[in-house]
Amino acid sequence: MIVRDTPSLIQLLLVMQGSIVPRIAGRIMAFALFALGVLLVDRHIVALPHVSIPAMGVFGVALSLFLGFRNNAAYDRWWEARKLWGQLIADARSLGRETQLFLGAGPARAAVMEGLAGFAHLHRGWLRGTDAIAAAAAWDPAAPDHASRRNPPDAALRAIAAVLRAEAEAGRLSDMGQRALAERLSGIALAQAGCERLASAPIPFVYSLLVLRTSYLYCLILPFALIENAGGFAPAVAAAVAYVFFGLNAVSDELEHPFRDAANGLPLDAMCRVIEIAAAEALGREPPEPLRPVDGVLS
Repeated sequence: MIVRDTPSLIQLLLVMQGSIVPRIAGRIMAFALFALGVLLVDRHIVALPHVSIPAMGVFGVALSLFLGFRNNAAYDRWWEARKLWGQLIADARSLGRETQLFLGAGPARAAVMEGLAGFAHLHRGWLRGTDAIAAAAAWDPAAPDHASRRNPPDAALRAIAAVLRAEAEAGRLSDMGQRALAERLSGIALAQAGCERLASAPIPFVYSLLVLRTSYLYCLILPFALIENAGGFAPAVAAAVAYVFFGLNAVSDELEHPFRDAANGLPLDAMCRVIEIAAAEALGREPPEPLRPVDGVLS
């Protein structure tokens, strides 16, 4: 995720970090050159059909509505994912307080909090499709065994539940404590399931297909409306329109997948570190340092 101070006007115009321009630069140039070719052919070779600007305006409004809908849907997914991870962080801190209240100092409390830190890394790895076993094993020695299961983070939560059950059977965890800790684990599992839902159910492909095809069609027809009204500025106008439409489409694509390790993705590494800090402080240990942005990017 891009984390930086508000840039100046010059920096805002020139900054490339976190920008989608590199991804769509080829298409912008292609449509600018296409508009230039249409202009030159119309003026020097043969008269081409001219499309009215009002007709293109109606077409553009319809396309803008499609783009706006997809962009809003994608941002809603990104924001929901951020809220779910915020819930995980809040539940981790609450679990630290509740284990202090109901379990006291001892190996069971350490196992629960260490298992939670391991769970966070396994959950991050599952969402991103990356190997997070080493980071999880640094806290939870059973993490490699959890990683061999179909759903590693769920296996980590079951291991925590097993610790609580053993404490209850030994008479070291009261009925009230069992209920409170069980509800806390249920909240963590609910946030985990919400993240998995977002990761496994993207925006229906038909919306992306419709927006992309319509954007290409609009940018291909637009030069025939510009050759009469924009004249020599037709390539610049075509490039600007392509930047807006394909840029919004690229932004929506990034926000649609909030867990990707990308410039505009959620900083899952940093949020796992926040959970590590919560676990360490709950156990009275020296907490690790928070992760800081590197060149304006927080991973």
